[in-house]
Amino acid sequence: MTVPQLPDQVSPLRRRLIEDMQMRHLSPETQRNYLRDVARFAAFLGHSPDRATPEDVRRFQVEQNDAGVPVPSMNSVVSALRFFFTHTLDRPDLARKAVHVAHHRKIPIVLSMEEIAQVLRATRSPKHYAALSVAYGAGLRVSEVSALKVSDIDSKRMLIRVECGKGGRSRNAMLPAGLLDLLREWWKIGRREGVMPADGWLFPGQHPLRPLSARQLHRIVVEAARAADIGKRVGMHTLRHSFATHLLEDGVDVRVIQVLLGHVKLGRVDGFTRAESSLFPS
Repeated sequence: MTVPQLPDQVSPLRRRLIEDMQMRHLSPETQRNYLRDVARFAAFLGHSPDRATPEDVRRFQVEQNDAGVPVPSMNSVVSALRFFFTHTLDRPDLARKAVHVAHHRKIPIVLSMEEIAQVLRATRSPKHYAALSVAYGAGLRVSEVSALKVSDIDSKRMLIRVECGKGGRSRNAMLPAGLLDLLREWWKIGRREGVMPADGWLFPGQHPLRPLSARQLHRIVVEAARAADIGKRVGMHTLRHSFATHLLEDGVDVRVIQVLLGHVKLGRVDGFTRAESSLFPS
């Protein structure tokens, strides 16, 4: 993902917001979302948001609620506005007026281990099989799977290096032995096909210089679940939920699972209270 650029003709306020986000190393996706949401607030006001009042913030949230905006979307806007008010405008009084809405989460859909196996077997290529296996076997987010490079696989320490995960944070994810064997097989196939340079993407897209996108990965898992005749609604995040659930069922401590998932705050877990020769040695 690319960081939002600063075109020649951009307002000083927008420029300042972008600089504030980049200085704090927010992820490119978060930066794009914040820019979109602050622009939405400005459009509601009809003038520059640096002239907003506490009553403007209240009216904006009332209008969103009346328009039927989903609660997660409303809370995402609140996060953007709080950042903007606090760091860019230095208006903590406005930030306090942007309130998160209570959201009762549904219990996530989880696949059994046999259903996971059926989905994987229904994929159409070794690359797709390996990508979905990483999502489940390491509990990665779809954006993290997409961004993996060959050099992120540490076979000596049996870890996957996740660079710039959610919130711009990096971490190490588990690399089970069976998953490493699978990735070695995919490595050999990719090398034969000429799409796997040692410093390239682990799961290249149609063009080797670009990875499989999150949208493509989502389409892959949906098609595989349909081909496997899985009646549940399955997405990439279903694999991550299933990873956490199966570890919990195996008796793994909930705090360990949170670390593996890359969660920052302790709490509920998904529905519950670098040389080429050393990377893939034969």
